[in-house]
Amino acid sequence: MGGVRKQVFAEDGPKHMMRSGSTGIEVDWDTEEHRRCVTACLVKGTYENSRRPLAPAWWESFNFRRRRDYELEFACECVVCKTWQHVSGARGRWFIYGAVFQYAPPGGEAGEPRRHPSAPSFIIAFRGTMPRDPTIFHDMRNNLSILVNRQHLCGRFVPARAKVGELLRSLPVNGDGGGSSSAVVWLAGHSLGASIALDVGRDLMSTWGLNLPTFLFNPPHVSLAPVIGEDARRDVYTMGYMGKYLLGWALQRHRDHMDELFRELSPWVPNLYVHPDDPICKGFIDYFEQRERMQQRHPRLASAASLSYRDMVRSLFGKQGERPHLIPSAMVWENRSRHGDGHGLWQWWEPEGSEKLMLSPKRYTWP
Repeated sequence: MGGVRKQVFAEDGPKHMMRSGSTGIEVDWDTEEHRRCVTACLVKGTYENSRRPLAPAWWESFNFRRRRDYELEFACECVVCKTWQHVSGARGRWFIYGAVFQYAPPGGEAGEPRRHPSAPSFIIAFRGTMPRDPTIFHDMRNNLSILVNRQHLCGRFVPARAKVGELLRSLPVNGDGGGSSSAVVWLAGHSLGASIALDVGRDLMSTWGLNLPTFLFNPPHVSLAPVIGEDARRDVYTMGYMGKYLLGWALQRHRDHMDELFRELSPWVPNLYVHPDDPICKGFIDYFEQRERMQQRHPRLASAASLSYRDMVRSLFGKQGERPHLIPSAMVWENRSRHGDGHGLWQWWEPEGSEKLMLSPKRYTWP
């Protein structure tokens, strides 16, 4: 999930933000468009880390610097690398899947950095799948785990939670702008990386009570849409809600657990950037649209949105859990443009209203 082609910032980056005749950037942190473009570019920079000469422009152009002490990486598990590591005792090859970028704006008259009050101090970015890279097999194994909702088996999710927690603990209680430390740290990711960012943000909200601004580009949630029609899909969702609602009353303890979890998560409103032609993320469009339809027509049944059949069955055996992608609230930005690849990261640093990006925003809240 994620395939990203080789791109050069000066040629392929957000030209509408560049000063005439240079790659210098003027960022208005108060606008959604600039926040979206910057975070998408930093995620792109995480992809480009394996092609180091191209990478720095994707973050340095916005006055960010990469924090090498907080990088997220994994070891190559191919036979050649394992054999070489065993014979030589060398560390072997490691690949980056996440990076921490610290905002370092130019100094003012007194030499102190001038951070805009709406700007982050840190952006933590996670990349998706790199199909033409040696990491493809490891990436695809993680993708398969996500498709079957077994994220806890992935070797990237737990280290990501730990690394972000380490960063947050290192910050003062009151951040640069006078707010809490959570207010100056943003999460971002594309495809597989969006799933990691979603997991980290969800965990921080439910466990720490920290509400981090989160930008999820094409987050994975596979839809039934390509295989069944619109009417059939509505019927499937309606019957599914009805079944979960009835089972939920029989499994009151699990239902209460999920209701409490959704109440804890509801203040967190991640930004979901999705495309209706992208089957990988279209499930989020269906989930929120069908949930809203149920709330309007069958409010009592809509309460089953927090439940899943798999987790209810597991609860019968004393195993409490929840589907990792279920979230109560979101700001969904749907790109209605039919230009290009619906799963491409590049579309999200395009200017709103162009032929490549026609956004239709919708805020969903709980209950």
